Amino acid sequence: MRISFIGAGRVAHHLAHVLSQHHHIIQIYSRSLEPAHTLAAQVGATATVNICEINPEIDLVIIAVSDQAIASVIAEVHQHLADVLMVHTSGSTDIEVLAKNHARAGVFYPLQTFSLDREIPWSDTPLFVEANSEADLVLLTKLAYQLSHRVYQYTSAQRLSLHLAAVFACNFSNYCYDMAKQIVDTQQVDFSLLYPLILETANKAVQHDPKQMQTGPAMRGDQNILNMHQQILDDAQREDLKNVYNLMSQQILQSHHPQ
Repeated sequence: MRISFIGAGRVAHHLAHVLSQHHHIIQIYSRSLEPAHTLAAQVGATATVNICEINPEIDLVIIAVSDQAIASVIAEVHQHLADVLMVHTSGSTDIEVLAKNHARAGVFYPLQTFSLDREIPWSDTPLFVEANSEADLVLLTKLAYQLSHRVYQYTSAQRLSLHLAAVFACNFSNYCYDMAKQIVDTQQVDFSLLYPLILETANKAVQHDPKQMQTGPAMRGDQNILNMHQQILDDAQREDLKNVYNLMSQQILQSHHPQ
């Protein structure tokens, strides 16, 4: 397939690299030339900052921009690529955001966290596809299976529920690691001492029902320890961390010790 990208950020970077192993990446469009040029050079494509210059002789356009930019991008690009299949890579954006302006609309959503300096385990990464037509759905499904053995034809509503769950499982949990590091840094304690605990917790979460694996003072209803921890945060004048601690502790208490 001949594929072009709109966007040159983290998702575009990883998708362009892995798809270039099977297909021809034709162009990378970005509002800024430098990121477009950098990614294009890596995958054997050309860079452009002008949507009018996107070559219409392609099979697929992958829109990998921020969620709030998708609608404006499709409105701008539709007139130049009216007959080309276009997909976005968002977990939270309904396919109708594309479909209301473009007949051949679809979704190609990888459920993964992306950083430029880390490789993606594509074969195990769930990929979710959606399309307006059966033919395009078949095409996107085949494309997804070239990257991963975990391919799902989910609706926009199902995908949105996964995206919300991913915020809890990934973004919020990572911020908990950040808060944990802030706490030990105040006493010059090595954060790496928590690594085995972090890994074992993650392993339990993927092997069992997370609720059944819950441990800690809130799960036990140990108010003495909860009070001690709150006092430490009071003494450190970390009202922000104390608020998070109290909220999460209350949720765990209510879950495991309902009134």
